Amino acid sequence: MSDHPIKTINPLTEQVLHTYAYMSDAEAADTVKASHEAFLQWRLRSLEERAEVMSAIARKLEEKKDAFAQLMTDEVGKLIGDSRSEVDLCVALCKYTAEQGPKVLADEERPSANGTGIVTHQPIGVVYGIQPWNFPAYQAVRYSIASLMAGNGVLLKHAESCTGSGLFLRDLYEEAGLPKGLFGVLLISHEQSDAIIDHDLVRAVTLTGSEKAGRTVAEKAGKALKKTMLELGSNDAYLVLDDADLELAVKTCVKGRLFNNGQTCVNAKRFIVTEKNYDAFVEAYAKQFAAIRMGDPNDAKTQLGPMVSKAQRDTLHEQVSKSVAQGARLVVGGEIPDRTGAFYPATVLADVAPGQVAYEDELFGPAAAIIKAKDDDDALRIANDSRYGLGGGIFSRDVKRARELATTYFDTGMVCINTFNVASPALPFGGVKASGYGREHGPEGLKEFVNVKSITLPAAP
Repeated sequence: MSDHPIKTINPLTEQVLHTYAYMSDAEAADTVKASHEAFLQWRLRSLEERAEVMSAIARKLEEKKDAFAQLMTDEVGKLIGDSRSEVDLCVALCKYTAEQGPKVLADEERPSANGTGIVTHQPIGVVYGIQPWNFPAYQAVRYSIASLMAGNGVLLKHAESCTGSGLFLRDLYEEAGLPKGLFGVLLISHEQSDAIIDHDLVRAVTLTGSEKAGRTVAEKAGKALKKTMLELGSNDAYLVLDDADLELAVKTCVKGRLFNNGQTCVNAKRFIVTEKNYDAFVEAYAKQFAAIRMGDPNDAKTQLGPMVSKAQRDTLHEQVSKSVAQGARLVVGGEIPDRTGAFYPATVLADVAPGQVAYEDELFGPAAAIIKAKDDDDALRIANDSRYGLGGGIFSRDVKRARELATTYFDTGMVCINTFNVASPALPFGGVKASGYGREHGPEGLKEFVNVKSITLPAAP
């Protein structure tokens, strides 16, 4: 337990929003036990009954959308429109889960050599989620709704900067009819978190966060032989091929880089453009970035709000400065503005090359890295020349060929063709390589934390 309280700070005003005390070790253990006790009853509810609660949560999210959106914007600086859209995505996810959950998780019968085989999807117990600040509602809803639908108990350790959002969600779930204690929020330190991973009643761990955090949590959970699901950092490549619609590519890549103030794991981050289009792309892209309106995220006219904190902003600035020192060309932005708030301007780095920070590492904020490729094949080679593999994109007028490249050659978990998309409830979300493993969303996500149990019935006499 830490001696210092948790403080949430508004990144626009730099004012403290709220102070929260850390839980004692005993309080944290009691939260785990309460989730397990509630789970013992919750698992007995039918899939249809659980689905009704998921539908009620969707309705409650719609009812409280404006309040939740404002809280997120205050805590992490998201544009208010993005905060509202985030709640809409959570609603869609709950509705999808309520509709598809009973079908996906239903028992299946299969013929077996010895009679009849039954495949049943049983809950495993308490699932512990460690979640980041960039989507305070969605990150917590994404894993918890699937786990709750499957009949599990759920624990949440949210990022400290959005502590209020985690508690808001817990209260909302219970108001919608989720049994008290089933979804427990833990206000704990990293050291206390290790004890939760080790706790006998915790059966699985899911983390969305940095590559470093993923390695640490996977190692601790692995020692305890507990299943993990990891969604980690990325450096998503968007390829602009020779036959791309350049106007569409520029417009979409600008949107894809700046969405959520540039702080998204699946933001478009590396723009790999063939020689044929390179100069025109850099010029048009930089022109659009230079015109981006930075300011108060509560103002509907603002296009770029503050980053989550000054510490995150300073890290990004250091990465940009280092990349320039290593040979990248600063085209737009790159200077910390003299104003209150954790602001960083829309920044364009061109001529990004191997060995530079902007080429090798993830830039988590509104800074774009543009890389020149000789041709389409070279563009795909550069895209795959990364330790990450979460999302990515291809711009080409030949959609059939782009689909083939995406399917067969692009070493990443999700690919957008001629578009940018963050997440869809029906499509699996997750990555490969240092971007993690396991999937959320879709039927795959609903089955991530279940005991796939087989039962054999004897053949009829």
